[in-house]
Amino acid sequence: MLLEETTRFEFSGNDHQRFIDRITVLKANTDVLFTDAKDGLLGLRVAHELQIPSKEDKKFTDDKGNVTVVKSTADNIANGNYLTSAGKEGDDAWSTRAVWCKMYGKMGNDSISIAIIDHPQNPNYPTYWHARGYGLFAANPLGEKIFSNGKLAKNLQLKKGESVSFRYRIIIDEGKRTISAKKLDELAREFSVANFQ
Repeated sequence: MLLEETTRFEFSGNDHQRFIDRITVLKANTDVLFTDAKDGLLGLRVAHELQIPSKEDKKFTDDKGNVTVVKSTADNIANGNYLTSAGKEGDDAWSTRAVWCKMYGKMGNDSISIAIIDHPQNPNYPTYWHARGYGLFAANPLGEKIFSNGKLAKNLQLKKGESVSFRYRIIIDEGKRTISAKKLDELAREFSVANFQ
């Protein structure tokens, strides 16, 4: 066994919000090298309603040259969008760095948002976002190569006995309006000083 993983989830919330803190510690049982990969560390797939509408098929190529075709979502159901703490919206959120990223849209009469907040003690903070319109929403602290067109690479090495921690807060919000950037900035500041044992 190369690594020992300890992951803890902490759940909290109120009438309209759910908070999920994910704290993962990876301890090396031998020398380990995480080579740069765009497939991230924390990823979600979201409901069709939260996908970004697209009138045309899109092609995505992975780091091995494999092409995936994602069919258009011109069905009047998909109505989502992305917004990052750096002000990037929609498809422009992909491959950018930010403290938080949210995906939001309407489901029925409710405005739904899912936000992921990065923690300052995580490697490569603020993280890159693998935020795709077809509903893939991921924080990628160990992937720089694809996001920088090969100019940078993030390889993480752990010697035997060393460990690395990753902390993320996921916020699921529903109500008349989506959670504001100002509120997410405030929640990110609170999360940045959270004490994890």
